This record gives sequence, structure tokens and C-alpha cells, in this order.
Amino acid sequence: MKTISENNKETHKLAQEVIENLEQGDNLILLRGELGAGKTTFSQGVLKYLEAEEPFTSPTFVIIKDYQIDFKNKKGVRFERVYHLDCYRVDSAGLLDLGWEDIIKDEKNLVLVEWPEKITEILPKKYLKINFEVLGENKREIEVENKQ
Repeated sequence: MKTISENNKETHKLAQEVIENLEQGDNLILLRGELGAGKTTFSQGVLKYLEAEEPFTSPTFVIIKDYQIDFKNKKGVRFERVYHLDCYRVDSAGLLDLGWEDIIKDEKNLVLVEWPEKITEILPKKYLKINFEVLGENKREIEVENKQ
């Protein structure tokens, strides 16, 4: 599915739609795109919708931020924690040292990963990938695709 976002509000609305349509076991979302393409804006939309505690800043320097939540989507999928990862400055070995395998195996964890191309060798076979492409100052093409 491809869509055009003209502003942050539309990107946040798409984030809500994605979360509401997750099925059981869909807890890993990979966010791909260049700097400034909308990955963090999308993540902020997810966190706001899930009523996580603010502030929602990029985990660029801390690698992983986690938020405790209590959320069930319209399909009955429940999440108790959100992990927002920025893999720009970490490799697969470093992420494994930070508990990657435990984080992704718990289906009550929703995991948002920016720069997943840095950790391809440790990605599971099942994930949702969202590609962000800059079309203009505020305009983005966002493509959501399942990988199973």
C-alpha cells in the first residue's frame, strides 16, 4: 500500500491505521528512508496514539528508548511496551548485546526500528516494512509492505 503524506498530521494518522491493523505476531515494524524522510515522525505518531509517556525524541544517541503502555487494537492485539530503536550507530553484534532477541520474541512488545538496513543479518523473517521517500519539503510517499 502506498500513500502520500502532506504533513505530520497525515503521517500520524497513517501510524494509527497501521497500529490498528496489526495482526497477532505483527510486532516488528522496520522504518526505512533517508534522513528527514519521516521515520521519527511516524514513530512519534505511534507513541502518541498508544498514549506512551512523552517526550518522543529520536533514540539516535541512546540506541533504544522504551515506553510502558497498555494498548489493545481493534483486532485484539495487545501491547504492553514499545521499543523505539535507531540502528544508525550500532551494528548487529551491538544490538544483540542490548537484548535484541528478547525484545523481539515477546509479542507484547511493539518494536519500531529506524535504519534496519544496518542489522539485516539479525532480522527475523516476519516484519512490517515501511518505506519513506521525500517528495518535497513536507510531502512524503510512504509505502507499507508485509514481509512474511
